Amino acid sequence: MTPGAGLPAIGNFRRERAAVAEPDDFDAFWDETLRAARTGPALLDRRPHPTPLRLLDTWDVTFAGFGGAPIRAWYTRPAGVREDLPAVVEFVGYGRGRGLPIERLTWPAAGYAHLLMDARGQGDQYGNGGDTPDPHRGAPGGSRPTTDGILDPRDYYFRRLVTDAVRAVDAVRALPGVDATRVAAAGNSQGGGLALAVAGLVPDLFALLTSAPFLCDIERALGLTELAPYGEIRQFLAVHRERHEQVRHTLSYVDGLHFARRAAAPAHFGVGGLDTVCPASTALAAYDAYAGSDKTLHVYPYNGHEGGEALHTRRQLEWLPKLSK
Repeated sequence: MTPGAGLPAIGNFRRERAAVAEPDDFDAFWDETLRAARTGPALLDRRPHPTPLRLLDTWDVTFAGFGGAPIRAWYTRPAGVREDLPAVVEFVGYGRGRGLPIERLTWPAAGYAHLLMDARGQGDQYGNGGDTPDPHRGAPGGSRPTTDGILDPRDYYFRRLVTDAVRAVDAVRALPGVDATRVAAAGNSQGGGLALAVAGLVPDLFALLTSAPFLCDIERALGLTELAPYGEIRQFLAVHRERHEQVRHTLSYVDGLHFARRAAAPAHFGVGGLDTVCPASTALAAYDAYAGSDKTLHVYPYNGHEGGEALHTRRQLEWLPKLSK
């Protein structure tokens, strides 16, 4: 990896020009994957879910993800509003599930329809758990989501999770009360990586909001941090010493830089300059690779993986409505 010649520094942070090898069949791989996932309707079930919140209405949603597996989600919107609303599909961080329906309320409180997707097979590391098992686990690889099926791109866990994320957009567009032309993808960390992948795979996405995106410039990230989730892949390779090329090949199909090069939606990025979980330089590489001409970047030089926290959320809330004017 060589320093980013011609790329201006951001603050005191040198940017690196990524050199991520793209598989020749990257587009064919994802076209085939999504075509197989879309053989049936996305939305499977929608049931009202009572909560103590008087100003918001919530539904327990199930949609068809990779392999037709049922994926759970919370659908929340302002109570009593009959008009079709712009929607934000949000993806959770690594190890978290969808939790309780009263947890993620910023977007519906701001007047949006909000779909919070569960992460299949996750939810036991923090938060309030998840409700979606992964029936496709068990391919050769490690025991963690980051390494499950990692020896073959067709078996890899993140092929399934990215497909689920795309299908979440399909599902929200089928829900009543949603303006299907104004659907944004949002997330932080793993969620930010999924949102970025959606931007590259859904050509008519309205907007992208991503912060500290995971799975970007992966090969270099593995050399920069020992912390999970990247650390789990490092540990796998420390044991399976002869599998590096296989693993590298698999990861090339889910690297966010390739999705970024195919994305066109207006994009809002957030990066913590001292992030040691998803290193800042890898997020900046995704921003530089992003093909859409309307893109905004906020760097928080003295913050880590937490980034700008509520300040960044406020900036997202101020940015997204401007796209409709």
